[in-house]
Amino acid sequence: MMLIEETAVPETALPIEPFKAHLRLGTGFGEDTLQDGLLAGFLRAALAAIEGRTGKVLLARDFTWTVSSWRDRGGVVFPAAPVRAVSAVVLVDAEGGESSVADWRLERDEAAPRLCPVGALLPMVPRGGSVRIGFRAGMAEDWSGLPADLAQAVLMLAAHYYEYRAETGLSEGCMPFGVVSLIQRYRALRLSPGAGR
Repeated sequence: MMLIEETAVPETALPIEPFKAHLRLGTGFGEDTLQDGLLAGFLRAALAAIEGRTGKVLLARDFTWTVSSWRDRGGVVFPAAPVRAVSAVVLVDAEGGESSVADWRLERDEAAPRLCPVGALLPMVPRGGSVRIGFRAGMAEDWSGLPADLAQAVLMLAAHYYEYRAETGLSEGCMPFGVVSLIQRYRALRLSPGAGR
């Protein structure tokens, strides 16, 4: 399996000004935009960390997912959620020839969206070939559409990164308690066979 992020979150979609206000940075000086690139980097890092912890894409962007075989021809769970739209499902044979697949449907779900067949099964993947799925995933198209608790968590984590940017002694995977509390309800619940026995 290979998942490629085709489009990045544009810098104009990042909440640079709200982040400056959150940090209580001074304004009205000739160098107000001097740190914008640095702040954007911390916001991107915070977005990526929270997406990694929750398993959810926060700001919408396009992805390409390539697999060499279906895990289950009765329907497969996307590697990113929530999926807003599927743009293409393409079978690629061993020689690179492509054929579009039309008999599929998107089963929407906030945590585990699925690509399902219209009939009984998804088509066979050609021997030595793959299937390429283009899709758009994200909770919101822009910053204002994000749930308030997730937006606050991103600002808090980005501020943490900003304040401790020179610190090298923090433990691996360290995330402030307030951030963890805000994102907890968005984390995927993982159940395994035999749980609770």
